[in-house]
Amino acid sequence: MASGKLVNMNAGNGECSYASNSTLQRKVIQEAKPVLEDAIKKIGDFPKSSCFNMADLGCSSGPNTLFIVSNIIKIVQVLCHEKSCKMPEFQAYLNDLPDNDFNAIFKSIPSFYRDLKDEANCFISGVPGSFYERLFPCKSLHLVHSSYSIHWLSQAPEKIENNNNIYIARTSPPHVIEAYMKQFDKDFSRFLQLRSDEIVSGGRMVLTFMGRSIPNPYGSHCAFLELLSKSLVDLIHEGLIEQAKLDSFNFPLYAPYKDEVEKIVQMEGSFDVDTIKFLKVNWDERDNDDDDICFDAYSSGKHIARTMRAAFEQMLVSHFELGDCVVDYLFERYPYHLACHLLIQKDKFFHIVLSLRNK
Repeated sequence: MASGKLVNMNAGNGECSYASNSTLQRKVIQEAKPVLEDAIKKIGDFPKSSCFNMADLGCSSGPNTLFIVSNIIKIVQVLCHEKSCKMPEFQAYLNDLPDNDFNAIFKSIPSFYRDLKDEANCFISGVPGSFYERLFPCKSLHLVHSSYSIHWLSQAPEKIENNNNIYIARTSPPHVIEAYMKQFDKDFSRFLQLRSDEIVSGGRMVLTFMGRSIPNPYGSHCAFLELLSKSLVDLIHEGLIEQAKLDSFNFPLYAPYKDEVEKIVQMEGSFDVDTIKFLKVNWDERDNDDDDICFDAYSSGKHIARTMRAAFEQMLVSHFELGDCVVDYLFERYPYHLACHLLIQKDKFFHIVLSLRNK
């Protein structure tokens, strides 16, 4: 496998599945909802259209997937009531990589339709494929939504020496930062170009993804990945994985600063920025306390590790060739390092919420 090649979230509904460990992502979706509402209000022609076409990119599986579709339908319902216009029908396209657990999504659709009752006609389709390629016919979509996906790169930077780190860390040399920035610039520019072809003129795109609150890429915004690096080094010291495997692995994720994002949008030229804002959520999203102290670091460490395992396990197993016992041990070491960190500092995830208008 190429370094940091993307694979899918953990499938099914088990203890380590994404469906059972995606409450962090759901909280972010809920907090970004006002931006989504504002974007839909600004789509000029959807009340005149008999069908409102929308796509959710990087939908994964589990309860969040159709929760997003439901949110969009409810927003449109309110707008149509305010404008005294007829509700359109809805075509919802759910996109993710081909190995995504689409079967789980499709099995949940009948209950979703029952919950809609007679309030709206909605037709749901799965669209397997990378969002770094064309996915939809030209000028066919009114709205594109994506949450917790755009920070994933099409591939990780290759052939970079990173001092036992799997991502940008305090000990990373400058060429590592440059390689990640270039990859994000290339990927996000292509993403914008492709979506501009697919969205109607005046249509909207709302993207929520991990970012950073400061220009300095060495900040603590991705300390959770430094702690995962430490956990992998523990396995090397115990002879469970090879040093060469760590040296050849770079995490295919990038958390940009908002100025970087705005510059890429401006340079690519297909979209205007309507809104750009920050969301902050504690690593343990269950902790709503703004206090700097984590009162149960052990419990929080275990919870955060399960969330990350659901997202990262398949990638790590594939690259490091981990057996079941070794991957279980890795995710025993990881919550330990997380808990030690949280005893000193309670960190937050930073997210950029970006609303764009297609020209």
